[in-house]
Amino acid sequence: MAASFGKLCCNQLPLTARKISSGWLRFRAQGAGQFHPGPWRSLSSGRQRFNAASLGLQARIRPFPLLIATGGGYMGYDQYGHYKDRELTKIGIEVPPRIANETQVALYKTIPTRLLSRAWGRLNQVELPTWLRKPVYSLYIWTFGVNMQEAAVEDLIQYRNLGEFFRRKLKPAIRPVCDSHCVISPADGKILHFGRVRNCEVEQVKGVTYSLETFLGPHTWAEAINSTIKPSNEEDPSSFQDLLVTKEGNELFHCVVYLAPGDYHCFHSPTDWRVAHRRHFPGSLMSVNPGVARWIKELFCHNERVVLSGEWTHGFFSLTAVGATNVGSIRIYFDKELRTNSPRYSKGSYNDFSYLSNNNQEGVSMRKGEHLGEFNLGSTIVLLFEAPHDFSFNLKAGQKIRYGEPLGTVSRDGQPETHFLGENGLK
Repeated sequence: MAASFGKLCCNQLPLTARKISSGWLRFRAQGAGQFHPGPWRSLSSGRQRFNAASLGLQARIRPFPLLIATGGGYMGYDQYGHYKDRELTKIGIEVPPRIANETQVALYKTIPTRLLSRAWGRLNQVELPTWLRKPVYSLYIWTFGVNMQEAAVEDLIQYRNLGEFFRRKLKPAIRPVCDSHCVISPADGKILHFGRVRNCEVEQVKGVTYSLETFLGPHTWAEAINSTIKPSNEEDPSSFQDLLVTKEGNELFHCVVYLAPGDYHCFHSPTDWRVAHRRHFPGSLMSVNPGVARWIKELFCHNERVVLSGEWTHGFFSLTAVGATNVGSIRIYFDKELRTNSPRYSKGSYNDFSYLSNNNQEGVSMRKGEHLGEFNLGSTIVLLFEAPHDFSFNLKAGQKIRYGEPLGTVSRDGQPETHFLGENGLK
């Protein structure tokens, strides 16, 4: 048995020696730079291993996938927060709006929305082949619920490009204008908020406000409308609001109408009034859908907008067309000089234009329901106006409304008209 064991050891010895010899040759070849290691590890110092690991880490990091993963995780977390808010709302618990911080707003503003909107505008002017028009427009109609039965031209083939389709006109008399109320809806859309202006703050949606003075800009433009304006008191924020109220016993009211992408994109005069002044604010073009309006405070002050100011029978009246993503183009039919989302304008500035002249002391007279302007896509209209204290809205917050339908009126003979109170509970 001892002899057998010794024979086995002797037989295995050459094989073991061959393995050791082969490993030594591999090591010598690697040291001379003549061998590319396979499963063998190089015998390097600790510093060399650290440098190699660092280089490997740099090579493995890919910024784009990392950005996608981080952004996806944040969006998932954010959506989970919205889901919890919806569940709490269903059981009757009021959830305060989630307001974006300055960093989030700044990051949103880094997106080149003005450039993208100009590119979108050029794309809208590209004439589509006849065979492609019906499929493209049909997809849009299905996505956004467009009612083409109200359009003056129902045949989709007749719209040469997306721009013509977005700015389609309505059939005559399809929108009867209400004569019994002094203020009508200027557009098809959704009522985001309405009510009285309090302490120079206006609500864009419930619980989220913006500054009246920031939105309209310095009051210098008002001097062209009414020469009896009192000087403002810079120490009192509410003095700017008082400045706009020109008649004793009146108050300042507001109404916000959101135009969705599937809505009719033209807007009309909401009352009989005269337009004396236009102020154009170049700015960002962030989305103005209700979700973003609940998220970003003073959203309407950040975005590009055109403020038309003047007078109606009860005093001050203004209509502001607010731009949005892919809606940099705001057109006012009687103003051929207006150019929105133009590179020659810088953010943070504003441009004034007066419709009054030596030959025209009245400005531009507008009749209730008259065509006033248009957007290239959905956006927002903000009405700010002076009215007697007994003015009442005929609205509910969040309701759908169409151009020509009543917004509100002044009470008659001391008896207010039947109206619905919105979420803000104003009387």
